[in-house]
Amino acid sequence: MLILEYLDIIEKKLKNSFNIKRNHFLNNIQFDMFAEYHLRNERYVLVKKAVVYAFENNEYSFIKYCGKLDKDYLQKVINTLTDSVQSIVKPDKEHMSSTITLVIVTENFINNKDKDVITKIISKFKYNKGFAFGFKGWADIRLVLVSLNEDFMATNKKGKEVIELYGVYYKCISCDII
Repeated sequence: MLILEYLDIIEKKLKNSFNIKRNHFLNNIQFDMFAEYHLRNERYVLVKKAVVYAFENNEYSFIKYCGKLDKDYLQKVINTLTDSVQSIVKPDKEHMSSTITLVIVTENFINNKDKDVITKIISKFKYNKGFAFGFKGWADIRLVLVSLNEDFMATNKKGKEVIELYGVYYKCISCDII
């Protein structure tokens, strides 16, 4: 499967709920696709202008294609994402939660010399950031690695939530799905 086919499949899955952009830049790293979803719930009294409380949940998805993936480049992309959380999320008093998903797409991962190190980096990765002691919500990061030419995926613990969405076919190394 080619990367453009994969991006088209994911775009078809996301297009009804997400705002999608191709070739998005974040701190000098180009991502092949960026998708964002915003949900706002509120309670009001009698009229919609009399809001009692409101909360927002957001989801951001970054898809990056790497023909030859190595551990240094993977760490660079992860560090760029974690350093940019504050600029991506924009917490305020109505913000409840944001989830950022990083999908790394590669072609032949099984033959990669750093395969064990990369899967360990991905499966052990954990990120949770609270804003203003949680009063302005929190943010989590999911990591997903997809190999296009092999039935292979690797995720961190939070990434298990979206494995069916980003996997066209999958055999996941860090979860119970095979």
